[in-house]
Amino acid sequence: MTSLDLITREDLEHFKTDLFAELRKLGINSTIEQAGKKWLKSAEVRKLLKISAGTLQNLRINGTIAHSKVGSLLYYNQDDITRLLEGNTSKR
Repeated sequence: MTSLDLITREDLEHFKTDLFAELRKLGINSTIEQAGKKWLKSAEVRKLLKISAGTLQNLRINGTIAHSKVGSLLYYNQDDITRLLEGNTSKR
């Protein structure tokens, strides 16, 4: 590309389409899609909060995060996670 080349709106739209297609292939949008789910599995919560399995276990044990157990799987209510995040905001 030289200094005389121009990028058009169509070029940008094509780039955007290609970029989102690649992100979908990599599973990058999975966190965004989780926002619409009512119940999240442990791995989804860990990824969303960027915490380890041990930290999530400590949050369960001390009652910070409520959970439901079905068989051997633990589920967390999306609304509870949102309330937890909103309740722990710091004021500057």
